[in-house]
Amino acid sequence: MKKLVLAASLVVFGSAAASAADLAPRYYKAPPPVVSPLYDWSGFYAGINGGWGTSHNCWTRTAGAVVAPAAEGCHDSSGGTVGGQIGYRWQAGPWVFGLEAQGNWADFSGSNVSQFVPATTNRTRMDAFGLFTGHVGYAWNNVLGYVKGGAAVTDNRYSGLVTASGVVVDRASDTRWGATVGAGVEVGFAPNWSAALEYDHLFMDTNNYAMTNVNTGANTRNVDIRQDADMVTVRVNYRFGGPVVARY
Repeated sequence: MKKLVLAASLVVFGSAAASAADLAPRYYKAPPPVVSPLYDWSGFYAGINGGWGTSHNCWTRTAGAVVAPAAEGCHDSSGGTVGGQIGYRWQAGPWVFGLEAQGNWADFSGSNVSQFVPATTNRTRMDAFGLFTGHVGYAWNNVLGYVKGGAAVTDNRYSGLVTASGVVVDRASDTRWGATVGAGVEVGFAPNWSAALEYDHLFMDTNNYAMTNVNTGANTRNVDIRQDADMVTVRVNYRFGGPVVARY
């Protein structure tokens, strides 16, 4: 009887082993790839900026009571600036394109003793400037390098002073248009927030001004004033919309 039970058990075990060998192997599904969040630069943004700038101004007398024309010399008008910007960007792969308007208050002031009439000193003050530019950039996730270019406008005050006393004799003012180019690096440091360091150069060309006496309003001289400007600013922007786009 025991031999019969043992034989039956061996038959059953052999059959089970054979059945297990005939089963198809099991395949396990691979885990999903890791999600890589990429910073999205697209959308409207607004921000503030502040920094330092200087305008280079060269005066040339073209008409006046004293013989003209004659160069009166150049000077740099330097100081601080603060303002704001608003713009829109759209991203295509790593490339980022944008449009921006920027307006700044400025306090760039400087002077030089006239080379033509040393008894007088010429002073230039830039009170404000604006930039209207297009941007092209390349993004490495949350780091964006960009160049910009477009139109620039500056608000200026020009004065002639008595060198010995500093008393203002004549003056003129204007809002002049020119061109600008610049470049910067911007880093997204938090959802929707980014900070940038930017350099801009303004080409304001040469304009002619009729200087007038501060007491009588009479014309005292005409001068060509050539102006260029350079600014370095730190910018902080807030972008409206989602901070990142998840991609596999």
